[in-house]
Amino acid sequence: MTVTVAVDCMGGDFGPRVTVRAALEFVCKHEDVQVVLVGIEEQIRPLISDSLDVLRKSRVAVKHASEVVLMDESPALAIRNKKDSSMRVALDLVKSGEADACVSAGNTGALMAISRFVLKMLPGIDRPAICAVLPTMQGHVHVLDLGANVDCTPEHLVQFGIMGSSLVSAIEHKERPSVGILNIGEEDIKGNDVVKKAADLLKESGLNFVGNVEGDGLYKGDAEVVVCDGFVGNVALKASEGLAQMLAAFLKQEFGRNFLTKLAAVVALPVLRRFKARVDHRHYNGASLLGLKGIVVKSHGSADAYSFCHALERAADTVRNDVLSRIAERVTQQQPIQEAA
Repeated sequence: MTVTVAVDCMGGDFGPRVTVRAALEFVCKHEDVQVVLVGIEEQIRPLISDSLDVLRKSRVAVKHASEVVLMDESPALAIRNKKDSSMRVALDLVKSGEADACVSAGNTGALMAISRFVLKMLPGIDRPAICAVLPTMQGHVHVLDLGANVDCTPEHLVQFGIMGSSLVSAIEHKERPSVGILNIGEEDIKGNDVVKKAADLLKESGLNFVGNVEGDGLYKGDAEVVVCDGFVGNVALKASEGLAQMLAAFLKQEFGRNFLTKLAAVVALPVLRRFKARVDHRHYNGASLLGLKGIVVKSHGSADAYSFCHALERAADTVRNDVLSRIAERVTQQQPIQEAA
């Protein structure tokens, strides 16, 4: 099976010099993938390395797009005024079947809005959700939504649980991954009305629902999938990224205080490297936009080539494991239960 990924090369803080490099590295690592580099052709072509052999170059195509969606641009204006943007053209390739997935580091709001406009929603799903991976003491957890939906109904949170569970089941080959709901306490009486109602619906959903998960439970690994509204999820995500950066800065400061601490740093270097690898947010880059009739992965805007390559990996894994069909099938199975409730 060959996986074709459309890359929005113009998105993100660094544009083609990062996205093109990452895409070429990605092609070199995987013989079963090909990429379509979408963007301003005269900026992309010079970055395609002459060192690539003929076979690998045959798996790299360039699709010209004359416009760019800016990072601070209004989603509505991006849809209405930039029909030939690199983001829109990449998503059109997914819609037409010329690509299996789209990866972009561009404007999140615009990517979500254009994806929904171009690809439409899966039957039975009301809103798309941003799902990303966070490290835990037990391994990692998939959390959604991380910013697409500030306000959610209990039914939306149940749909997020279904999509997140289907994703983990497909990619990690787990029959019934555990699902929790982010709350301010483990007790059933805790939380606002939306969260409490959603918990009741999740208990009846047939998912492997393990109950409420507190903020610290995210990192303890209390559940493999955790659902929340986009406001709470985005705050949790940014707080975790900030904490990791703060800890790294503190360690650097302490080990650099004097000759003895610098010597200790040399001795501890293998441990420090392993610690960095475990908390490095770049390793977890690539958030899936679930609920769409197509695979879309959002990379962090400030991603470097290493980080963006992980987003491409996530997109390819999602295609290989047929996540779209699994979500659609699970939603279809779930609808009679919801209607009965």
